[in-house]
Amino acid sequence: MSRLTTPELTDIDAKTQGTLNAIAKQFGFAPGMFTTLAANSTVLEIVMGLQGSIAKLLDAKTRHTIALATSHSNDCDYCSALHGYISANLGGMSTEEIELARTGGSTDPKRAAVARFSQQVIETRGQVGDEDIAAVREAGYTDPEIQAIVTVVVVTLLTNYLNNVNDTVVDIPGAGA
Repeated sequence: MSRLTTPELTDIDAKTQGTLNAIAKQFGFAPGMFTTLAANSTVLEIVMGLQGSIAKLLDAKTRHTIALATSHSNDCDYCSALHGYISANLGGMSTEEIELARTGGSTDPKRAAVARFSQQVIETRGQVGDEDIAAVREAGYTDPEIQAIVTVVVVTLLTNYLNNVNDTVVDIPGAGA
């Protein structure tokens, strides 16, 4: 059972209900994380704004790879399940690619480098070594792209922490709760 209260839909203002409806339309259901965040419409708005902003960074499979690697490194079962669902159903990633991303790999060498780098950012709390920067550059990432990678890691970290604090019940189709 989740630790924080999930509001009843009747207790949510119309604007926030509209946000939840848009999320449900996009995903095919309203993930519990978002319905719980609806208790504080400003927090939900911040999370959705950040999610919308990072959609402009890097390609979708790279962003999904970062989110999967980060969520796995943070032991966030909820985000790992949600990002797995999104990657498979909206991002076109195979089951193999999803599992590899969670463990810091990929069949694509460039995405494998970004998965490993994302894990290093988490494990070192951002204090990566020169060799970590060199490895991600060697894979073909520019310095502005490295900034984008770190930004996606940090936005994912925010939802990992929110869901780990809440111990959000995994309600993702096919995740096997």
